Amino acid sequence: MGRAKEGGRYLRGAAAGIALSLIPIVVTLIVADGMIRGITDRYLELGTGHLQIYNYTFPSYPEEALDNISDIKGIRGVWPERHGMGVLVGRQGSQGATIRAVESSFWEDEGSLKFLSTVSGEAKIESDREVLLGEALATSLGVEVGNSVRIMTISTGSEGKTLPRIRPFTVKGIVSSGYRELDSLWCIMSLEAGKAFLSETSESYLMLKIDDPYGGADTMAGLIDERLGSGFGVYTWKQLQRSQYSSYESTRQLLLFIMALIVLVAAVNVSAATSMLVIERRRDIAVLKAAGASPGFTGSIFLWGAILTGALGSMAGLSAGLLIGVSVNSIIHSLEELLSFISGLFHGGSVKILDSGFYLETIPIIIDWKAVCFIGVFTVLSSALSSWIPVRRAGKTKPVETLRKY
Repeated sequence: MGRAKEGGRYLRGAAAGIALSLIPIVVTLIVADGMIRGITDRYLELGTGHLQIYNYTFPSYPEEALDNISDIKGIRGVWPERHGMGVLVGRQGSQGATIRAVESSFWEDEGSLKFLSTVSGEAKIESDREVLLGEALATSLGVEVGNSVRIMTISTGSEGKTLPRIRPFTVKGIVSSGYRELDSLWCIMSLEAGKAFLSETSESYLMLKIDDPYGGADTMAGLIDERLGSGFGVYTWKQLQRSQYSSYESTRQLLLFIMALIVLVAAVNVSAATSMLVIERRRDIAVLKAAGASPGFTGSIFLWGAILTGALGSMAGLSAGLLIGVSVNSIIHSLEELLSFISGLFHGGSVKILDSGFYLETIPIIIDWKAVCFIGVFTVLSSALSSWIPVRRAGKTKPVETLRKY
């Protein structure tokens, strides 16, 4: 009985090691996917849209494509946009910005309303001399609602010379996407003002939103491209944000690779536990083989023990990781309150783990069930493979020598 309890202790320890190694992997997966999706959703709904259509024949008039795509099912909305660069001059200096001239109805779309918040003023442009500024850009320029900003762009004169074009605009509202990188760049004006003010170097395109941007963008792009022909170009958000999205994915894969190494170390513990169990059970193995048990049957007993150990550890680790992952926002906010309380005892300020100025205030909960299942299967297989050597040792045990010795 003592040896049985010792063997069980080894296997329970190995299962616990696997469970502990899987918890950070699952939490990392959920948090990484959530932050990537949260930032990507903001770019898609407020920035690039889900698809963009360019008119190669008449670059300034992408609206020519509207009649050919108006009856396609799955398109949620279409908005013309003029997109260019300029320099804004405010009270505290100047800064380069992205100037977006788009129909006001774009900011009233359900996807835009979900992520765009009005910090002050109104997020509705009613005049060609009014603009909306991103919160970080307005702070950098030192302007508020009602203040005037001068915007400078470059135009081409009749003789082909580049000339500066400067025009004053009134700040109608200050808005925020919840992500600083976007808020630090945006200067938004009406579509009519953009067509009149932005130079020939600016881009004009149709911005589309569809029902399934993550799963149906490529299919929709192919359908629209077939409708429009060679005179137009159709690009999905994956193509428009390729470098940024690839960077996010590379970071995610690197994190998971590092975490996978921890799983392999934990799987080695299963091999060590199986080896100890084989050593303790030498006499029992010899008795089984003397009674006619084949090497394969004897080894399979310990192999199934390793598989069950990996499976139990995997189930426990995945369950705990999922529970912590779906509660990560509550955990972070509770930790912020605790740290703020401790900081307050020493006359410090509040502590923010997720700084809304640079990151997301709330991490979306995204569970990639395929990845979770893959992790579980990988863990069980690693446990089984790592135990192959001690399992073979159990199968090759010679009963006569073992019984004579023990």
